[in-house]
Amino acid sequence: MNEITAFGLLAFTSFFTIINPVGAMPLFMTMTADLPQKAKKKTAIKAIITAFITLMVFALFGQVLFSFFGISVHGLRMVGGIIFFVMGYEMLQARISKFKLDESQVKKYVDDISVTPLGIPMIAGPGAITNAIVLMEDANSIEMKAVLITSMIVVLMLTLIFMLGATKLVKILGETGNKIMMKLMGLIVMVIAVEFFFAGLGPMLKSLFPVLR
Repeated sequence: MNEITAFGLLAFTSFFTIINPVGAMPLFMTMTADLPQKAKKKTAIKAIITAFITLMVFALFGQVLFSFFGISVHGLRMVGGIIFFVMGYEMLQARISKFKLDESQVKKYVDDISVTPLGIPMIAGPGAITNAIVLMEDANSIEMKAVLITSMIVVLMLTLIFMLGATKLVKILGETGNKIMMKLMGLIVMVIAVEFFFAGLGPMLKSLFPVLR
């Protein structure tokens, strides 16, 4: 196995594991439960485009952006954890699917959720952003950079396929099944949120209080 193939395999497996296309389904299912099919598709595509642009920007300029704004990936993890916790709580209360949107509100809602929380931080989360930055730094040739971007695109396309497939699952489960699924996934999302938050808080506390190291 040559260096480029090995790097491509590493890029694909790491992005697939971190982004977790299957894991994107529950939040997408619950947040788009009352949207028409066309709006669901538009939401999924916008979320993927948002995630791709975000990952590309951080892959190319991540270190510069972090230094310029004086932020760290640990802070990003904490913010992502807070957003996930709020969403998880809403899902646990089965509130997300209780709203009804008229046609004039659908576009605004789609634009809002496709960026946050679906595009960021559900798909392009702190882990994926960090992975993009690190792997882009490790890519020491044009070919390796191209392989990295291709791997990123493939994983995002798989995520899109899973999200679009989620709409069929919603029909199969029915209203009661969807509420049960929402509550279960809400609990899981809240657990993920806590993990995100403390994964960022720990390193930040250690940097502020060296005695904790």
